[in-house]
Amino acid sequence: MRLVLVGPPGAGKGTQAEFIAAHLSVPKISTGDIFRANVTQGTPLGVEAKRYMDAGKLVPDDVTINMVRDRLAEPDAGEGFLLDGFPRTTPQAAELDKLLADLGSALDLVLELVVDDDEVIRRLSGRRTCRGCGKIWHVEFDAPSREDVCDRCGAELFQRDDDKPETIAARLREYSEKTAPLVDYYGAQGKLVGIDAAGPVEDVTVRAIDALRSYGG
Repeated sequence: MRLVLVGPPGAGKGTQAEFIAAHLSVPKISTGDIFRANVTQGTPLGVEAKRYMDAGKLVPDDVTINMVRDRLAEPDAGEGFLLDGFPRTTPQAAELDKLLADLGSALDLVLELVVDDDEVIRRLSGRRTCRGCGKIWHVEFDAPSREDVCDRCGAELFQRDDDKPETIAARLREYSEKTAPLVDYYGAQGKLVGIDAAGPVEDVTVRAIDALRSYGG
């Protein structure tokens, strides 16, 4: 199967992508992995992307799309893949449709992890990061035995700026403006399947796999 996974920050896309890809025996492909691979290998696209990244700028769509094209043309993606983190906008989605058509294929399904903003803020704002070993704790779901002290190494725990409620709210607004329209785009194609992403990770995985089985996955 050829899948795209979408959802707001904090919906658990990275975790679910790993489980779903393993269930389907297809590669999980994220733009982060693609960028790192191209930059590390010093490919022409990697060199170009690094130039933008070093300047603190967004990598242009054409560079990203060409990286995705090269990755999807690799042998391990021939029988299917799961894209995590791409596309992020409807123009990117339209370009993905074109490049898949060029490769003689098309998307089968788009899984949307559905979770409300309050739950996202609860999940992300509860994170605490250890200054010593880097382990991430959660004040509600995985709390250390002593407040603000890491059980693993005894160092101080702190809240990253990215995990502060006001930052999370800004990220959710950006998602709503740029990425949420993908829901309408893929819904119009009849390829969108919503998955309730509330509750334990294992329950969400079961719902996702049950949905895939309904579509032959």
